[in-house]
Amino acid sequence: MTLHHEIRGRRDAGAPTVILSSGLGGAGAYWAPQIEMLAQDFRVVTYDHRGTNRSGGRAEGTIAAMADDVLQLAVAAGIERFHFVGHALGGLIGLDLALRSASPVESLVLVNAFGRADPHSGRCFDTRIALLEKAGVEAFVEAQPLFLYPAVWMAEHAERLRAEIAHGIAHFQGRENVLARIAALRAFDVEARLGQIPVPTLVVAARDDLLVPYTRSLALAEAIPHAALALSDFGAHAVNITEPAWFNAAVGSFLASRKG
Repeated sequence: MTLHHEIRGRRDAGAPTVILSSGLGGAGAYWAPQIEMLAQDFRVVTYDHRGTNRSGGRAEGTIAAMADDVLQLAVAAGIERFHFVGHALGGLIGLDLALRSASPVESLVLVNAFGRADPHSGRCFDTRIALLEKAGVEAFVEAQPLFLYPAVWMAEHAERLRAEIAHGIAHFQGRENVLARIAALRAFDVEARLGQIPVPTLVVAARDDLLVPYTRSLALAEAIPHAALALSDFGAHAVNITEPAWFNAAVGSFLASRKG
């Protein structure tokens, strides 16, 4: 099965490729604020994770299986090597890919990700599961922005959030898919192997992230041999959306130096 994906930007032979992978929601559209910037220099691939949005099937229960999906997508699109940008769960997929032998990953950007989930993140997952199981889909989706965005940003973007919530309810990926994807997040643990990641890596984080403590990113940057850290004081979990100028400058500069 080929995941739903979109390719933008450069189409010339030999154009460097960047694959963008989103978090728990799984939507390729999550990266809208980055597309125009990246498309100037790269072939840009966004995709919907298996079992989410426009990709069919049931969500995979392990990060490794989700990484397999990326490799299958790359083969289907004729992509041999690529840079990989992953947000949260997408960052875990990137870590899995980068740790494989003969990995096609040329460089890695990890956004509010982790080598192993912090207990605080576990409490957040428990809260979200309880909302889904006891209060239903609408309550689960209504609460989602609280884990993604800063309070001031939410207050200033009330109309956008109303539309986002309505879309999330109408296109909910399903209870079993959500539970399987959260289970995959919780089971993931590569902390002991981070020193084996051979590619240049940019670790991006926001200090005010409610869902993933920024200290998880500090641990990644310290353990990965060729890692740099970009740390914002503001922006929360979805920092690429709430602070796009800062995010695009940091990620754009990192990738530009490695596009070949």
